[in-house]
Amino acid sequence: MSDNKEPQLNNLREKTDTRRLLALLGPHKKTLFLAVLSMAFAAISTAAMAWLIKPLLDQVFYNRNLVLLNSLTIITLLVYSSAGIFTFFQSYFMNKVGYTIVNELRLKLYSHIETQSLVFFHKNPSGELIGRVVNDVSLIQSSVTQVVTGLVLDACKVIGLLFVLFSRDPLLSLAGIIALPLIIYPLVRWGRRLRKLATGSQEIMGALISVLTETFKGVQVVQSHNRTDYEIKRFAAECQRNVDNLMRAVTVRSLSSSVMEIVGGICVALVIWRGGVMVIEGISTPGNFFSFLTALLLLYEPLKRLARLHNEAQQGLSAARRIFEVLDTPPLIESPENPIVLEKLKGFIEFKDVTFYYEPGRPALNDVNLTLVPGEMLALVGPSGGGKTSIANLLGRFYDPSRGKVLIDGVDIAQMDLTFLRSQIALVNQDTTLFHASVKDNIAYGRPEATDSEVERAAKSALADVFIKELPNGYNENIGEMGQKLSGGQRQRLAIARAILKDAPILILDEATSALDAESEKYVQEALDNLTQGRTTLVIAHRLSTISRASRIAVIKDGSIVEKGSHEELLALEGEYHRLYLTQFLDSYAPANGGPNSPKENGGANGEEGIKGVQDRKEDK
Repeated sequence: MSDNKEPQLNNLREKTDTRRLLALLGPHKKTLFLAVLSMAFAAISTAAMAWLIKPLLDQVFYNRNLVLLNSLTIITLLVYSSAGIFTFFQSYFMNKVGYTIVNELRLKLYSHIETQSLVFFHKNPSGELIGRVVNDVSLIQSSVTQVVTGLVLDACKVIGLLFVLFSRDPLLSLAGIIALPLIIYPLVRWGRRLRKLATGSQEIMGALISVLTETFKGVQVVQSHNRTDYEIKRFAAECQRNVDNLMRAVTVRSLSSSVMEIVGGICVALVIWRGGVMVIEGISTPGNFFSFLTALLLLYEPLKRLARLHNEAQQGLSAARRIFEVLDTPPLIESPENPIVLEKLKGFIEFKDVTFYYEPGRPALNDVNLTLVPGEMLALVGPSGGGKTSIANLLGRFYDPSRGKVLIDGVDIAQMDLTFLRSQIALVNQDTTLFHASVKDNIAYGRPEATDSEVERAAKSALADVFIKELPNGYNENIGEMGQKLSGGQRQRLAIARAILKDAPILILDEATSALDAESEKYVQEALDNLTQGRTTLVIAHRLSTISRASRIAVIKDGSIVEKGSHEELLALEGEYHRLYLTQFLDSYAPANGGPNSPKENGGANGEEGIKGVQDRKEDK
């Protein structure tokens, strides 16, 4: 982009962002009108103070007019009282507008982010998004409240005081304000510089929040690896970067303020000299001069504030640009305009020639074809990174295929209402997500209208009722952030109870038992058996105990399905599944010291074949 086009593009963006910010005021016209009216009366009161100086000096102090003195005393009291009253109302009404707009904008931004696909969250770190929702929106609140208030109030004061100045001495007024246009250009340039610094500061705050989020959630990992000092240094470096950026912004703001002071001092000095000469020569009266001088001194205060408001407006516009960037990002996954309406899914699932890319040129799935009949359990196995989780994510429509279709009951899921589709699918992950709420609220998360008895039945089916009743407050016990008060097995059983209560016809199990010990797995596996009853289940597993329960198994490698069949059929092929069975599944399933439940013994347990069983069958062949 050429040097000439970039400033033009920036100016266009600034105008667009300004219009969009001002559009936020539209629904609050009545409150805004009351605020502006209060500002106008407050500004008139300020101008009236300067106007009263002339009669006070000329008529009262020189002519000794006692009646006028009494009248001016009462008028002064009324002027100051009205200024105080109207200042209160303008502050109240403008803050009401500002906080309401911020609340609406923050809610709109959060709602928009929540509708985004997983691709969006992969590209935008959580700390960066939190910074935009919290910090950037707050900066806009400052702009709306302080900038709009200051702009209207100080503009009204400037108009009122200019009226006083020109009514007292038009020529001297021109001399007093003639230098003002000279400072506009540097103020505009500094404002643009401040906007860039504000953007940098907001990005740094996003990075700071990301560091906090990562280290607080991973504090155990940090401490166990003795990386506390490293993380403190990393956070300190970000903090110092923030301080450096803020000091550059302080320099710009201080320069603009200093220039205003110097120019204002020059103008006031000229007015004092010229006005003093006019009084000495009898051209003007002391009352007229001091009334003029008071108005001029009062004028420079709102003018200086207007200069500062320009800087604050630049910070607000910078925050607005970052917010509008998010709001202008359309969700990649949405419901179609006219979705196909279905009452309830039966669970007949088809993947037809599905190819999927996370990044161009690197297919995560390549021409995948799969079929699940209602009530069937299909296990996906294969090396890490082979595409198992991608298949599960496509079924839940967290992503859309790059090519091909995913159908349920013969209907392309892209043609279904997204809310309906996800209401028909229950998901249990390896990394269980629970919320800082009660046990009951976590189980009923997908069905908040569920009764207490329904919640308890789901917990019993998930074998969670026993440990829940042992908690101090039972089902009303708050389980802490991410369920940290519970063990891994207990958290998993709560997630299973949540899926049971949802009662969806399709179930996705993504390595739901891979991180559990043998005792926890026993309870969770039994709970999963209850959950999968009568449901079409897609299970991603690394444990033989889970795989052996599947009706069929599909082996995924490098994004393609290389084998399909039952446990026995795939072992007989002596291909990829046979290799995984010998090198991965047996080791993951066997107790640490062998024993009667070890599949390394002949025949194993629960019907699984051990190594010797495989060898015997090979000899039979």
